Amino acid sequence: MASENPRRAQLERRTRETNIVVAVNVDGTGHAEIRTGVGFLDHLLDAVARHGLFDLTVQAEGDLQVDSHHTAEDVAILLGRAFDQALGDRRGISRIAHAYAPLDEALALAVIDISGRGYAEIDAPISEPMLGTLDSDMVRHFLASFAVEAKLTLHAQVLAGRNGHHRAEALFKAFARALDAATKIDLRLDGAVPSTKGTLS
Repeated sequence: MASENPRRAQLERRTRETNIVVAVNVDGTGHAEIRTGVGFLDHLLDAVARHGLFDLTVQAEGDLQVDSHHTAEDVAILLGRAFDQALGDRRGISRIAHAYAPLDEALALAVIDISGRGYAEIDAPISEPMLGTLDSDMVRHFLASFAVEAKLTLHAQVLAGRNGHHRAEALFKAFARALDAATKIDLRLDGAVPSTKGTLS
């Protein structure tokens, strides 16, 4: 169910390494317009939009002649900030959620607490050094950077799988579904902040 107030944000970030624009609608339908110049990163972000039912726009230009690191990292930073801004004071959200996602032989788990504190524990080893043109370590680093900037706690783990593509995609699908569930409005809260402290900021 959509929030009474639009939970949306649009941000831009320009550095000597990247130029990025992102737009987020938390209460979307899964529409994605993703162009980062890194094909596998586009694929993972498209999965986040579709499986989390977020509307995402990501336009990125980066120093891909160096490698994929700066582009992927800066997209994660800006996307995390956009979610943080879109969620506002977090009133009425479910806050804590988890999800499993399989992809053939691969299985992943993500647990999220939209706590106001950025922290990540991610266990996602991938044997292949590259997934397309994406450094495979960026799978872990992307999610950790997002969690810090979105001010949420993320525990994520790949539980099974042999193929690196499958392991990474299962992890992002689990992350998307957990993020969707954690950001949902729970009408029983009647707009209250789900915290004994009275704030999630």
